Amino acid sequence: MTQEREAATPHHEPVMVREVLEAFQLKPGDTVVDGTLGLAGHSKLFAEAIRPGGTLLGIDWDADYLEKARLRLEPFDSITKHFVHSDYRQLARCVRGLGLLPNAILLDLGLNSGQIEDPNRGIAFSKDGPLDMRMDRSRGEPAGALLNRLSTNEIEQILHDNADERWARAIARKIVERRKTTPLKTTGDLVDAVLAAIPPGARDKRIHPATRTFQAIRIAVNAELEGIDETLVDAANCLVAGGTLISIAYHSGEDRQAKQAFRELSATGEFEELYKKPRQPASDEIARNPRSRSAKMRAIRRILN
Repeated sequence: MTQEREAATPHHEPVMVREVLEAFQLKPGDTVVDGTLGLAGHSKLFAEAIRPGGTLLGIDWDADYLEKARLRLEPFDSITKHFVHSDYRQLARCVRGLGLLPNAILLDLGLNSGQIEDPNRGIAFSKDGPLDMRMDRSRGEPAGALLNRLSTNEIEQILHDNADERWARAIARKIVERRKTTPLKTTGDLVDAVLAAIPPGARDKRIHPATRTFQAIRIAVNAELEGIDETLVDAANCLVAGGTLISIAYHSGEDRQAKQAFRELSATGEFEELYKKPRQPASDEIARNPRSRSAKMRAIRRILN
């Protein structure tokens, strides 16, 4: 049964596994928190390293993927496991609510490949589906509803701030123009609006014209750039002495907040950064998993309690 469940689970390759395990130096009995559990790609390796007697807390804002991760981690029966359906920004509250003292905390802020490839989530433009984009589909406003109510200026600001889209104004105007006749409901509707706004001769030949628009709207729908720095500071303060916190960011706005948070923590004298500059995937990993190429990993260790 476990093999059948595993086969039915979407594939996602965890990023920078070697580097994460090297920084954590996990041992049996340790307590690990995976604040962005996903399909448990990292956490399966954590579970192996901390058994017997260890504790693993997995947090994810996607209820479907939380259940998939729980099934993947079923074989690890010699550790204590906790699964919480929550936004990673509630990590410190979850840790303290369970009375845990973590030796290691991971926040991998990247998207899960399975979510990207699922047309029902509306995250990617390659397959037509509902214009949703929510990671937690139990709450919040879908992308379609957002785009059908915001003003031209508000849409333009999202495209500019979240993706540096040079055609932000034209795309925003086209979205507002089209919704007057027919509200945007599918990913195809948004792609069509983008293509209508950007002249063929002005399109970037390296990426699809809708790439930045979809990224920007997804970030806005999930408030992905909000509160990362505060979350990392709160998470670091949950660590035991000698404990390590790792962030893996894929967007410059995410990494900027991680850099600021780690500098703030280092200035207290209670923490030390493990690297002067963020680590990035090795060339062999990028060749195997091109989606990892933008990853930037930062790590900080608590030296005093």
